Amino acid sequence: MESRAKLFGHSIHQMLIAFPLGLLAMSLVFDLIARIAGWTQLHVAAFYMIAAGVISGLVAAVFGFIDFLAIPGGTRAKRIGRMHGIGNVIVVALFAVSWFLRRDDPVRPEMLAILVAAAAAALAICTAWLGGELVDRLGVGVDDGAHLDAPSSLHGPIPAREATRRS
Repeated sequence: MESRAKLFGHSIHQMLIAFPLGLLAMSLVFDLIARIAGWTQLHVAAFYMIAAGVISGLVAAVFGFIDFLAIPGGTRAKRIGRMHGIGNVIVVALFAVSWFLRRDDPVRPEMLAILVAAAAAALAICTAWLGGELVDRLGVGVDDGAHLDAPSSLHGPIPAREATRRS
């Protein structure tokens, strides 16, 4: 099933998810390094990474929701997509809570803020797996004409005749 929100032939959601995943995961890594090594400025970096990760996560969610709406009801893909989406909303909300808990003193966040971020990161691992299941196993967001020798997406859609011949 092809993505409904595409840019130059590729799923916008799949392009954008790298930003929140990287930013939010690294914010936790920075927090842990700051706690262990005492480099408090990494807490400040984590504070700003969380803000950027939450914003980019919300942007990615818009395009994921567009693709979700196109999945036929009553399918395993719809159930997995629902869990993936709801789980990621919870991930973003938990990171937003972590950010909120830090706002008064980003240099010295309370342990609760870091624990909330850690719980969100653990959930993000699960929701990322669900996203992989959607794309890699169920083919959601994959071009209908995809194959090992498919032409560049910049050249337009694959003619139906060639797509069926290569399958």
